[in-house]
Amino acid sequence: MKKIALLLALLMTLSVCFVGCDSKDTLVVGITDFAPMDYKDADGNWIGFDADMAKAFAESMGMEVEFVEIEWDNKIAELDAGTIDVVWNGMTLTDEVKGGMDCSNPYCNNAQVVVVASDKAAQYQTKESLAGLKFAVEAGSAGEAAVKELGNQYNSVKDQATALMEVAAGTSDACVIDLLMAGAMIGEGTSYPDLTYTVKLTTEEYGVGFKKGSEYTAKLNQFFKDAYADGSMMETAKKYGVQESIIAQ
Repeated sequence: MKKIALLLALLMTLSVCFVGCDSKDTLVVGITDFAPMDYKDADGNWIGFDADMAKAFAESMGMEVEFVEIEWDNKIAELDAGTIDVVWNGMTLTDEVKGGMDCSNPYCNNAQVVVVASDKAAQYQTKESLAGLKFAVEAGSAGEAAVKELGNQYNSVKDQATALMEVAAGTSDACVIDLLMAGAMIGEGTSYPDLTYTVKLTTEEYGVGFKKGSEYTAKLNQFFKDAYADGSMMETAKKYGVQESIIAQ
């Protein structure tokens, strides 16, 4: 009986080790379709500032990277369930986010801006002028929080790309999206040349989120410092036109 007990104890120890030891070879990154941070190229590959930095971070640890589209409103639950390892998608460092995740140091400045049809932009240049507009916003986003603060009606959609489509189609009067996305997606020469942004509702900072207690948080902060120091972070930022928003590490 003693031998059996010892054998069972050994098997339990090995089981704990296999579960608890960091033997992963793939970093699973939770994202949404959000240019210029995470979006697909013509071949269906995920690219963007965040996507490229996530690939480089994984490579620095000898890991592969896998991108998984998530419902943004469920990002904390996805981390807690272990279906993803990290949320890396131009995530605003709100109190809710910081309370539910281990967050990296801020790496990018941003704002929430109101997007409307260009031919109506002159009517909507102040917060007060927005009264009565119906908005499309990404569920669980900083944009949704900003519209709640305004007190306007809104329709929650799965991501910011869908919010833009709502305005372009005329099914919503306006949307609130990240300034960095607005710079990449609306205006002359973009996917939405007939849209523009007017009022800036908030200013904020982006961070990356891991499950509480994750060892990756400190590793990423060091990676950011190294990438900023050697110029690779700024080189990637220039590739996607976000260099003016990068925060010194």
